[in-house]
Amino acid sequence: MNLLPSALKPGDLLRVIAPSGALRDLGTFHQGVEIWRSRGYRVDLSPGFDDRWGYLAGTDSQRRQQLAMAWADPTCKGILCARGGYGGARLLEDWIWQQQSQPGQAEDIILGGKWLIGFSDITSLLWSLHREGFSGGVHAPLLTTLASEPDWSIQRLFDWVEGRSLEPLQGCGWGGGRATGLLLPANLTVATHVLCTPLQPKLDGVILAFEDVSEAPYRIDRMLTQWRLCGALQQVKGIALGRFSQCAPSPHSPSFTVDEVLRDRLANLGVPIVSELPFGHDGVNAALPVGVMVCLDGDSGTLHIGDLKEKSYSRQSEFV
Repeated sequence: MNLLPSALKPGDLLRVIAPSGALRDLGTFHQGVEIWRSRGYRVDLSPGFDDRWGYLAGTDSQRRQQLAMAWADPTCKGILCARGGYGGARLLEDWIWQQQSQPGQAEDIILGGKWLIGFSDITSLLWSLHREGFSGGVHAPLLTTLASEPDWSIQRLFDWVEGRSLEPLQGCGWGGGRATGLLLPANLTVATHVLCTPLQPKLDGVILAFEDVSEAPYRIDRMLTQWRLCGALQQVKGIALGRFSQCAPSPHSPSFTVDEVLRDRLANLGVPIVSELPFGHDGVNAALPVGVMVCLDGDSGTLHIGDLKEKSYSRQSEFV
């Protein structure tokens, strides 16, 4: 059983990295940084966080160096991702989390890991980190989106990383009873591109949690059909669905709605499914831990997160 990183506390050092797309709105970014600083954290901006190389936040080498230095720095307790976009997966070719070191230092095997916070394109980093046995990933607001969250959502993020329990999330149950498994939250598009690559974690017995943005219904159909064809959906124990925003079909072409596509591609899998959960783009993005035990109830429409024990911060497998 993997341990979570030590709970964060005011005064801890957090490092900001930009592993994906170039920053577009420095105003919302700095608002997000200030929220963390207002909670008493020291937030260090990695050199080059605001660089630009085409649509990316700097070259692959520059962005990879940000991630490597933050991961290997023993004084850094958590990594905050600036924004999503695209580019995270490009950093992970030949990447081994346990063997990252700062320039001039010997390789340092990081045993406990540290917190890594973000969503959308950050899915590739979160899933890769989980695949290597680290449980500090949190599918949660980026620095560019944090300030737009309601107070309860911001508090939820701090509750998790500071060692407190999370309230269940309520959605719309499709039936199927209850299932427990390790939670793997993701952006559907990014997760689909991770399938059948070395970044893909084991899917046996997991609870998938999907969200997406700006994808036409036929593209959602195509991606979920790929999951079906490769057998991945037949391995999972449940599916939690968040927000699929800006995914309305063109009014000028015949189409299914996104809801109709989700029902068609998922409802016959024979596992609990809950939709309309409050996470994803363009709205409340409730923090979801990566790789912790959860219970998904398809009848009541709830997602329960396993509680943390104050001393061990280990992943829990029992629910009261």
